[in-house]
Amino acid sequence: MSKIIAVHSYKGGTGKTLLSVNLAATFAKQGKNVCLFDLDFRAPSLFAILKVENAECYLNDYLNDTCDINKVLIDLSSRIPGGSKFFVGLANPSTEAIRDMSAKDRKWEMRALGRLLSLRNALLTDKGFDYIIFDTSPGLQYSSINAIVTADLVVVATTGDRSDVDGTRRMLKELYNLFEKKTGLVINKVLDAASKTKRDEMDEKARTVYQVPMLGLVPCFCEILRAEGSFIFVRDKPDHPFTKILYEMTRKIEANQIN
Repeated sequence: MSKIIAVHSYKGGTGKTLLSVNLAATFAKQGKNVCLFDLDFRAPSLFAILKVENAECYLNDYLNDTCDINKVLIDLSSRIPGGSKFFVGLANPSTEAIRDMSAKDRKWEMRALGRLLSLRNALLTDKGFDYIIFDTSPGLQYSSINAIVTADLVVVATTGDRSDVDGTRRMLKELYNLFEKKTGLVINKVLDAASKTKRDEMDEKARTVYQVPMLGLVPCFCEILRAEGSFIFVRDKPDHPFTKILYEMTRKIEANQIN
């Protein structure tokens, strides 16, 4: 039942990284062994959210084939209650590294895809991790496409913004369907999400506009905006409605309710 999950979005500002971190932490709190990777090489942010500095190696180095994946992994298991393994792999946040990754050609990306695919054996099979979660770059960057190709499940974060709706719909049709990926939709920052009428409206939109299953509907929580990524909700706010929504998402994923 081990899975690689890519969390993706058509554009930035959808809450993709917040979702990635809290989804990984939710699985870890439930006793699953998790690796969370920052594949957003153009705007790395996990190092800041998780308050981790000075990694021995970065994912950039692993994809460049200059270091082993074990040197990339950082053990943060003590930060998540539950006794499971919680490891992260960071993207290099330096300006030089961001420029270097932006300049990679297609041949490099094909080699990088092979390195990502090898993580299944290196981590899921050999080291007993239950989930690898990729926080990807938004849009159709090669690094995001590689993550989608590698993944067993793609979690797509979107909002009600008109341009986001149209872009996400086209991306689902032209990219995810091409690779025949299982996909779950998370609509974030939804006003009046508690009302049954709004939930029914969003369920209908998922079926007719996006044509993928609804994984989660997240209201526009002021607390999330105020937090500014300063803490992990499922760890620090266990009774918050957002935490409960995340638990329901992981339940659906574990029960294979995403087709």
